[in-house]
Amino acid sequence: MPGPERPMTQHDPQPVRIAMWSGPRNVSTALLRSFENRRDTQVVDEPLYAHYLKVTRRPHPGFDEILASQPQDWREVARAMTAPLPSGVHVHYQKHMAHHLLPDVGQDWMAELRHAFLIRDPSEMLPSLDRVFPNPSLEDTGFPQQVALFERLRRETGFTPPVIDSRDVLQDPRGILGALCSELGIEFDEAMLTWPAGPRDTDGVWAPHWYDAVERSTGFAPYRPKTEPLPAHLTAVLPAAQDLYHQLHAHRLTA
Repeated sequence: MPGPERPMTQHDPQPVRIAMWSGPRNVSTALLRSFENRRDTQVVDEPLYAHYLKVTRRPHPGFDEILASQPQDWREVARAMTAPLPSGVHVHYQKHMAHHLLPDVGQDWMAELRHAFLIRDPSEMLPSLDRVFPNPSLEDTGFPQQVALFERLRRETGFTPPVIDSRDVLQDPRGILGALCSELGIEFDEAMLTWPAGPRDTDGVWAPHWYDAVERSTGFAPYRPKTEPLPAHLTAVLPAAQDLYHQLHAHRLTA
């Protein structure tokens, strides 16, 4: 767990700030639990959510509570995501939803972060998203924003950010997380594979609408293929989502 709430000192190593850009329903909160279970890590849950809702007015579950719980100005979020960390915290893990990265959000602050991408096959993700947020658009999947950011980072840095697929994470947590940690320049920790069940103080106020399964979890659940057919109203979104997914999937890490 994070160290005591003391300012960083000159003796602390430079922290590794990780921005994990995910779409919804991608085991992103299980991955948040995984990183939070490290003793050297502090985590933050979707810090741009309130700004996203303020600008878009999308009718998400818990709309008013989310706006009241977080800074609504991306500039304030950016300052928090790059601020000094408590002593003993070497890794700052930021769980971001890619669709929260709206065009009005400046990106200079993101140069201080190490970026990674979490994806999931849209044929499995879309029905899960539809159950909580009916009739999602392509933009609601986060794929357009993920691909745009991924390509910008490659172009500007000459480096290909790591991409992990949720199916691979569930099939081989140790192998995929080990590969991810290596790419991010941190040591893999066995503590990332299990965690205590229950809610967390670090969970966003939207947890009651989205986190039922992860609150019961104590580790990554085994992968189970989805067998239900895709609802007819999602068939118009699927082809474009699949195309964007495969663009990222071509770069995914393997164990």
